[in-house]
Amino acid sequence: MSGAASGPSPKDAIRTRALSLGFDAVGFAPATLGDRARTGLAEFLANGYHGDMGWLADREAVRLSPDALWPEARSVIVVGLNYGPDRDPMAIQKEYSRGAISVYAQGRDYHHVLKKKLRVLTRYVADTFDADVKLFVDTAPVMEKPLAQAAGIGWQGKHSNLVARDWGSWLFLGEIYTTLALEPDEAGTDHCGGCARCLSACPTNAFPAPYKLDARRCISYLTIEHKGHIAREFRIPMGNRIFGCDDCLAVCPWNKFAKRGQDADLSPRIELMAPRLADLAALDDAAFRLFFSGSPVKRIGRNRFIRNILIAIGNSGGNSGGNSGGNSGGNSGDSALIPAARDLLDDESDLVRAMAIWALSRLLPADDFTALRSTRIDRETDRAVREEWGQD
Repeated sequence: MSGAASGPSPKDAIRTRALSLGFDAVGFAPATLGDRARTGLAEFLANGYHGDMGWLADREAVRLSPDALWPEARSVIVVGLNYGPDRDPMAIQKEYSRGAISVYAQGRDYHHVLKKKLRVLTRYVADTFDADVKLFVDTAPVMEKPLAQAAGIGWQGKHSNLVARDWGSWLFLGEIYTTLALEPDEAGTDHCGGCARCLSACPTNAFPAPYKLDARRCISYLTIEHKGHIAREFRIPMGNRIFGCDDCLAVCPWNKFAKRGQDADLSPRIELMAPRLADLAALDDAAFRLFFSGSPVKRIGRNRFIRNILIAIGNSGGNSGGNSGGNSGGNSGDSALIPAARDLLDDESDLVRAMAIWALSRLLPADDFTALRSTRIDRETDRAVREEWGQD
């Protein structure tokens, strides 16, 4: 071991190195999880709240315990990187002809940003303290939010996300598992009190109870993880949210202590802060990949993304007008977006065609939509697409 006995403790040295690399929060936890985290995950899976995210159930056993994932692990170093916005993330929701992309996805893919820093920190820990290490950034069966709370970085709020005193709701998390025995920090304690703003802010009522999330109703899940057709009951509440949703994070009172993120790689790209729906709807696969190169949006693929765009186009008149999700013809949206939706009626993707129909049912006067349906319905063989015409 190269560290001198009279020098700083391993924890202090690691914390100092992590902060010098640009991390904003550092904490230390044992390589175990408490009963609350274990019980919470088991209930989440048993209720089917994970939806399409089968990987959560597939590796439940190792997710429940860091030392099951890696038996040699004795400690977990948890780091946080602030990505706080410099504006109200919800303001874009009133610009109905533009799309709302979650704050975290407006810059470079955070996986790459965190991994680059974590690799340097991991090498430092391994070389300085002769320890084995493994790093994780949201890519392995790691319960990062309970670990962050155990490491004293913050606490899981009623919306199930991490809240920190100094950073509000805006921290990316990464972990280093290590064989090095480090004294744990004092675990974070809950400071939500009687506040329930995050729960009441959810547009789709995705919280069956405080601290419990039904991902199947969450707009972030629906726009990112869900691969299929989005149920009608969720489309109008989605508004113009085309990738993720920040509502439950943005309304948290602890954000009064939040600071603007300083990492240049996480700074929002100007073209992703308020993109025009008409421009996005015109993207073919090659253009989509090019436009979102280096962005987390790229991973959902063009078809799912355009599905989301068309729902936003259907809502371009605001959430208060038009029908309640059916296909009766609403004339409640921005008529200037009709060509963008009409151009996608012949798209190769059934996801896209179905949502083009739904968008037009919201944009066109009832008689015009009925006339369009009469000329188009016989072309469709896909059941879900025919259902959007109201003809199945």
